[in-house]
Amino acid sequence: MSNESAAAGHGSFLVSQDQIGKRLDVVLALEFPAFSRTQLRRAIVDGTALVDGKRAKPNYRLVLDQRVELVDAPASPPAPEPEPMPLDIVHEDDQMVVINKPAGIVVHPSKGHWSGTLVAGLAYHFESLSTVGGASRPGIVHRLDRDTSGILVVAKNDTSHQALASQFEARTVEKEYLAIVRGVPDRDADVIDKPIGVHPYQRDKMAIRAGHPTTRDAVTRYQVVERFRGFAVINVFPKTGRTHQIRVHLTHAGCPVLCDRLYAGHARVTRGELNGNSKDDQYVLQRQALHARRISLDHPTTKQRLTFEASLADDIASTLELLREFR
Repeated sequence: MSNESAAAGHGSFLVSQDQIGKRLDVVLALEFPAFSRTQLRRAIVDGTALVDGKRAKPNYRLVLDQRVELVDAPASPPAPEPEPMPLDIVHEDDQMVVINKPAGIVVHPSKGHWSGTLVAGLAYHFESLSTVGGASRPGIVHRLDRDTSGILVVAKNDTSHQALASQFEARTVEKEYLAIVRGVPDRDADVIDKPIGVHPYQRDKMAIRAGHPTTRDAVTRYQVVERFRGFAVINVFPKTGRTHQIRVHLTHAGCPVLCDRLYAGHARVTRGELNGNSKDDQYVLQRQALHARRISLDHPTTKQRLTFEASLADDIASTLELLREFR
């Protein structure tokens, strides 16, 4: 990338060796992360994103040393309206906030989720949040899926945001998840090193996929904590942070996350399924059994290494109790 400011939503860059042959819209999304792929695709169509000064289609394949230029920033979605929302605050100082996100809450506005998002709750509780991610994502340095609970780090200002984001990019942030999976891994521990890209047929899914413009390397380490009949509890340590990475990798390993509607094919589990009583149809878990339990990173200003933990949500804790009692 050139020294011109891509982060600000305008600027240019020369196509590098690793970008050769990739789609224009895909590369733009990586170079200008403050904007959604839809916004950048619209910029291409409108002629405000150019290749060597000329219009190109979103699926145009790039050539080495071509200059890609975003001459005018796409229109950003409006800032979220502050909404009262209870927050489980694990840590707060003048630079950052760490929260234990509940399941069922979307982190930032997206199609079909314009209100009730976590950022609306953050805007209500905190006067100052970073703006690096754009008006619709104040404070958001990284994200969790809607139905994943656990630790989430929020930046209060742009300087802290950039310091935190650089750690995620350099992969020095250590993340640990707890997952309950259906099936029992053959090994006590393993590393899954499989590239992930957009699913070839289902646009809301990701898949193990090599050689596609959306493909990126993905590495996940896991360790089995407890084994049950037909289920297991594992600790998961993602090295990279790809969309749906843990869910895709565990499905590939033959042990999908319990109640993962998208990848496991089921979204609920009853007490009866766990205790063997077919008449007990009370639902115990109605979302994917994935919890971001621990994160370690350097404080953005003091540089002190910090570790934060988030207690298990009640639904996952209850499921664990039943497995230990009946399985």
